[in-house]
Parts: sequence; C-alpha cells; structure tokens
Amino acid sequence: MEKTGTVSVLVVNDQSLQRLALRMLLAAEPGLTVVGEATDGDEALRASAELRPDVVLMDGRLSGAAGTDTIRRLTHPAPRTARTPVLPAAEEARAPRVLVLTPAEQEAEAWAALRAGAGGFLLDDADPAELTAAIKVVAAGEAVITPGLTRALIDAVRERRTSRPLPRAAGLGVLTERERDVLVAVASGWSNAEIAQWLSIAPTTVKTHVSNVLAKIGARARVQAVTFAYESGLIRPAA
Repeated sequence: MEKTGTVSVLVVNDQSLQRLALRMLLAAEPGLTVVGEATDGDEALRASAELRPDVVLMDGRLSGAAGTDTIRRLTHPAPRTARTPVLPAAEEARAPRVLVLTPAEQEAEAWAALRAGAGGFLLDDADPAELTAAIKVVAAGEAVITPGLTRALIDAVRERRTSRPLPRAAGLGVLTERERDVLVAVASGWSNAEIAQWLSIAPTTVKTHVSNVLAKIGARARVQAVTFAYESGLIRPAA
C-alpha cells in the first residue's frame, strides 16, 4: 500500500458500463483510487504488472479455468529475470490482493479461486459501503468472505473425495500443537474472540498464532487456511 494510505484498485470487468460505474463509485470514496481497468484476464495481468495495484477487483463471471489461472498469476507473479528492470527496494513488485465480486449462483465455485490465491469474495449485489469496506480490508491483508459463501465453501470441501494421500499432510509438521488448535478453529469459522475464549488466551495472542500459521503454511489469508486444514487431513471431510 502507498505511503499516503490510499488503496489503489484495478477494476477487471468485461462490461464497459459496469467498469464505469465501479470507477465512479470508488473514485468518490476517500482513501481509494482506481489506477486502471481491464476487460479480461490477459489485460488484468498486463495492467497489474504495469500499474502495481494494491487490490484487483475482479468480476466473478471471469471464473472457470481461465479466471482461476488469472488469480494464480496475479497473486503469484513470475520471478524476476535478467531482463526485468531493477526497481528501488521500496517499489519492489508486491503481489496484489484479489477481491472477487461473484454472483450468488457461483458461490460454490469459490474453492478453486481460493486455492489460486483470492483474498476475498463479495456478492455482486453488495451495497457500496460493503464494497468499499471490503476493498480496504483485503488491502490490509485480511480476508473478506460472505456468510453464504462460507457455507458454500464448507459444503464444497466436505464433499471432496480423494483416493490418494492428501498432498499437504506433511505440512502439518511445521505447526505447534497450539497452532493446530487455532487452525482447526479458524477452519470451523470461529472468530478470534471465540478462539480466545475457547483456549483461554488473549485475542491478541490468537492473532499472533493465526499470523504464524498463515506464514508457515504459505497462505495469504484465513480463507486459504481453511483449504489447507482439509487438504492436510487436520479436518476430515464428512463421510
């Protein structure tokens, strides 16, 4: 995020009227600035590399394999090469956060996007205050996810079946016993306050544990920690 505290946003939507409406809405909000627009995944990748936004606001209709790949490439940019211009340390490329505006009927598709690195989801009929607040939350590194989407996500992970060993099982070894407890609670949808009460520790301590868990498992937000908890076998899908 810029030193001024202003959150820069790249709007990705294939409909010109919606791009215009979003730009006008966000431009009127103190602390937000729209630095560019894109109509599809390829344009989003080019614009993100050039404009370096804090948040990419992506239309959920650009989902599916192409949309998921775009999210993955936005949040996990290619490593620097010999031809990449050298930038000052303070301006080194930082992967943007991705906030997806999704139609209600596509909530269940969030699983793949979360695994790809999306930091938040908001229904596309959210009111302006919800949208601007969500952008600021995602820019700060926190997760935004609607209650309905949380239920859809939990249903999706519980219905997953695999006949092979879970790929991230070994990853649990990096977590302490207390961090595993915290991860279970996070994956169950508990708030920091609820976890603090359950474990009889301070909410600030819970926040520290959550940050440590995310760092150790390579997740950027709590929503990715949910997928890790299921994929690692820490929480088993319902029979």
